[in-house]
Amino acid sequence: MSELLPHESDTPAPRDMNWGLERRLQFIDFRLRWERRINRNDLIEYFGISTPQASHDIARYTELAPENLVYDRSSKTYIVTGNFRPFFPRSSAYRYLAELFATKQGLMEPSSSFIGSSPELVWAPTPSRVINEYTVEKLVRAIQEKLAIHIRYQSMTSLEESERLLSPHAFGYDGFRWHVRAFCHKKQRFSDFVLARILSTDGFEPSEIDPQQDLHWQNILDLILVPNPNLSPAQKRVVELDYGMENGTAKLQCRQAFLGYTLKRLGLMINETSNPVIQHIALQNRDAIQPYLSELNLQI
Repeated sequence: MSELLPHESDTPAPRDMNWGLERRLQFIDFRLRWERRINRNDLIEYFGISTPQASHDIARYTELAPENLVYDRSSKTYIVTGNFRPFFPRSSAYRYLAELFATKQGLMEPSSSFIGSSPELVWAPTPSRVINEYTVEKLVRAIQEKLAIHIRYQSMTSLEESERLLSPHAFGYDGFRWHVRAFCHKKQRFSDFVLARILSTDGFEPSEIDPQQDLHWQNILDLILVPNPNLSPAQKRVVELDYGMENGTAKLQCRQAFLGYTLKRLGLMINETSNPVIQHIALQNRDAIQPYLSELNLQI
């Protein structure tokens, strides 16, 4: 969606602003939107700056967004106004929810988040996937330095582990598992390898594999989503709102290599005429996508 959401500012930040000042101004903007107030102590405690510097930062923000805050003498704090419009993209709802989720999951230290008082959060639990930190470290090195890496891998098609030489070039996440995308010198093709199934790594060697040769990775497909045709008009409207559809459709871009994972997570590996109570969306361009699935030995 290209138009601005309610309260979203289209004013760019000044380009002559240094990183430290910009981050503190982002903090003020964020706290005003989500905590609805800000004072000097908030800045002093979070950034470890002096009182004069905190006062200067609030004054600078007031120059940039004078309609966003007003000083409340009774509480001796700056409070948000009814005309508030976020000045920085970091204050978006997506960023707020991402930081909330990351802090609750332990992926981000609360002290690193701009969130002050956080609401409770619950999420659908999934079994944790085992990932060896050193394996990831070596794969990152192989990608950065364009190396091939020797591994021992446990596939789903064999009870015996196998030795592989991989030339990795990217990581992927299907919503449940982490993969590494790599050229397998044994199979002579690009494939996805589940990180948890890499049993060990054993040295590097130079690689001349060009990631541009991974055609399934380079090919970007458009998935056109629509409400399940078996829904009532009122239900379709709800689905359109849920998925931010415009004119009854929403477009997702997906790498062909991750097409199967994407459709599976969206529940679109089954036919769109399935139970609309369970499956709310359908794939409008199913016929156009099917040939790419066939290349991956997948069927909708």
